[in-house]
Amino acid sequence: MKVTEPAARRLSSLLEKQGRPQGALRVAVIGGGCSGLQYKMDLVDGPANRDIMVPTAGVRVVVDPKSALFVSGSVLDYSDDLQKGGFKVTNPNAVAHCSCGESFAA
Repeated sequence: MKVTEPAARRLSSLLEKQGRPQGALRVAVIGGGCSGLQYKMDLVDGPANRDIMVPTAGVRVVVDPKSALFVSGSVLDYSDDLQKGGFKVTNPNAVAHCSCGESFAA
């Protein structure tokens, strides 16, 4: 999983605010949403047992092995746009998306 510069800057800022400068972003794929799968993101202190840690763009992303199958090759971006701002995942493994953009099918 790659992280763009805007996403890396925002992630670093969030980790600093939480007092976790060495922390990471956990990205998981869970069941739910209109298309069947959705992303769950949390700030964590570091990887858990069996997690895959990806250092990219000066930040750390951790993914569990099951979720890694769905997010391999994805790009995490960030936008502060008022309407559709926030972290967004561009996933080449997704074969369908719901109209609101919050879930996907693989």
